[in-house]
Amino acid sequence: MVEIVITGIGLVSALGTSLEASWQTLIAGKSGIRLNQPFPELAPLPLGLISQQPTKLKILTQQVVDAALQDAGLLTPLPDCAVVIGSSRSHQASWENLARHMCVKSPSQDSGVMGERLEDWLEILPHMNAIASARQIGATGAVLAPMAACATGIWAISQAALLIQSGQYARAIAGAVEAPITPLTISGFQQMGALAKTGAYPFDVHREGLVLGEGAAVFVLESKASAQQRQAKIYGQVLGFGFTADAYHTNQPDLEGKGAIAAIKKALERSHLKPHDLDYIHAHGTATQLNDQMESRVIEKLFRHPIAISSTKGATGHTLGASGALGVAFTLLGMQHHILPPNIGLNQSEFDLNIVQTAYQSQIRQALCFSFGFGGQNAVIVLGNELGKN
Repeated sequence: MVEIVITGIGLVSALGTSLEASWQTLIAGKSGIRLNQPFPELAPLPLGLISQQPTKLKILTQQVVDAALQDAGLLTPLPDCAVVIGSSRSHQASWENLARHMCVKSPSQDSGVMGERLEDWLEILPHMNAIASARQIGATGAVLAPMAACATGIWAISQAALLIQSGQYARAIAGAVEAPITPLTISGFQQMGALAKTGAYPFDVHREGLVLGEGAAVFVLESKASAQQRQAKIYGQVLGFGFTADAYHTNQPDLEGKGAIAAIKKALERSHLKPHDLDYIHAHGTATQLNDQMESRVIEKLFRHPIAISSTKGATGHTLGASGALGVAFTLLGMQHHILPPNIGLNQSEFDLNIVQTAYQSQIRQALCFSFGFGGQNAVIVLGNELGKN
């Protein structure tokens, strides 16, 4: 079996414009969530914005891809490389701008006023962000653009691992990018009653709902042999993964967590691990009533030991399709630095779990990252740090 390792990470979030800046802000116990009003037609609400105004998907993707390659010590072009970069919203902001402009267009308005032109519509199809990344790095291998709600990030990393394990490629660029702060996305979540009014408080008894956040995390995955040959630093190893669907409801999880439990068991089975072998869980932890309730039940049922748990969405906001990728990045940094990431926003837990409220030193040998998305998309990945000393 080909062993898959991660040798580069690019990350941008509301916590900072680099991997290190985001990590330092997180372990300091700070949040990137602020009250903001990016659209005058909508009321102010808490958001995890990277800067003062919503960021552009194209720019965000270019930043994290460049950062991941630089971190891995790789130079372009990289022709024999796969690209697996997903998003649950992709270029939705561009489509909304284009539609708005077409509806209000007058003879005096230029077609490029909103930054979007109808003649460029092919460039903003959902899969074109991944294709643009392939062009950016000169990759002529397979290009995949998964779109699986909040499970997208873990799905992308796992697909890349499979491409390497199958022997098709020695290396892949994989992750997820999300720029979801748009009028339609905000209005849709408000219509559902899912948005918080003051902030994100995962697993707290007074949690209000999710806070939308921008963010991206992209990784360089390669075979252990490839990494050792070029003497690359290694953050950790992808040990296994599991995916299921609830087949239950459009936006509500199955509160018994049957699909989530099955995904966790599949991931552990592929990793040849038992629940007691795990040291840490990066939870999905959206701060919604139903998700946190379901996720807590699942953890209590499967893990009899007081495993450390945290969700970083209280700091970054919910980055939707990119959230699982951000969770993987923070978990790998926790492994590298022997620090458990904190669950920002928790004052009084509703659940009998070992939730990390402030960062502290602890060895993380093996860890799980959860993503339980709308529509019952369940994704779980197992990470190991046995190779982190290389």
